[in-house]
Amino acid sequence: MNIGEIAKRAGVSRSTVSYALSGKRAVSEETRRKIQRVIDELGYRPNASARALANGRTSTIGLVFPPAGNHYTGMQLDFIGSVVEAAAAHDYDVLMSPSGVDSDRSFQRLLGERRVDGAILMEIRLEDDRVDHMVELDFPCVAIGRTAHPEEGWWVGLDHTRLAEACVHHLADLGHRTIAFVNRPEQLLRTGYESAHRGLEGFTKAAAERGLTVRTYCCGDDAASGQACLERILHDDPATTALVTLNEAALGGIYRGLARAGRHVPRDFSVTGVVAGRWAETVTPQLTAADVPAEEMGRRAVELLMERLDHPGAAPRHHLLVPPISLRSSTGPATGAVPADTPAGLSPRS
Repeated sequence: MNIGEIAKRAGVSRSTVSYALSGKRAVSEETRRKIQRVIDELGYRPNASARALANGRTSTIGLVFPPAGNHYTGMQLDFIGSVVEAAAAHDYDVLMSPSGVDSDRSFQRLLGERRVDGAILMEIRLEDDRVDHMVELDFPCVAIGRTAHPEEGWWVGLDHTRLAEACVHHLADLGHRTIAFVNRPEQLLRTGYESAHRGLEGFTKAAAERGLTVRTYCCGDDAASGQACLERILHDDPATTALVTLNEAALGGIYRGLARAGRHVPRDFSVTGVVAGRWAETVTPQLTAADVPAEEMGRRAVELLMERLDHPGAAPRHHLLVPPISLRSSTGPATGAVPADTPAGLSPRS
């Protein structure tokens, strides 16, 4: 079924049907109702290409989201789901592109063929050529994450610096003096992965302020790497009594490594970090963590993109989120230490 058949049955021209569907030109109410009756009888739905030609919109947004390694982690899948759900609430579909650089052919097709009205970019690097390219093209996009020049674009971000600092201060308040930091894979740090760099910055800064003995580690995004990393931590300094992690995919392995080393959590060893709430609650004991609000970040990114599409000349806007640390069961006083009172920024959870 096509516009020509609708025009024939309604007794009008093809252009009149097109104007009635697109609203580009006025059509009399009587003619519009006649066309709508035919459309309803035939169950006609214009395809995406026809809609795009008619109103300049594809009703599709792109999600540019390369996996950080050779697979998507649970937290990454949470973000993908949050964007898809938020887009559906605006009657938009999502076209996913797993591209990592602006030279990637998938990324270029997304832009060059105008398959989408706008795009959401993820796995942001401090110097990100994809963001730069979209700014040059004036292509509507929103980043989940911040580059080194956050004033230049639209984005939703998590303040990994302040969150890592809060984790360190929480452990220091519990009397821990020797602490490790378990970051994302080395490749991500080397390529300027934003959250890995800012998290490391916050950890290092807070540890220096509290005069702590610390070591930092990169860790693969899987349980086996988490266990191996924990074994290295205890080998390098058996006096280590706590760690902060940004790596939720390695969390199960970290716990397994502690169990095999005979370190009880939290009696002998405390664990905290920046992890999505539902993943923090899958381990036993549940993780004291700054809960990553994936659903909220996906929703806000889509809302910002809709705002950009509806108001092309609007000034850039952004949201920087700093969720509190949810106190669960994975942190406790260092042996022989007297913990400080629970400070502001910590949120007790049962």
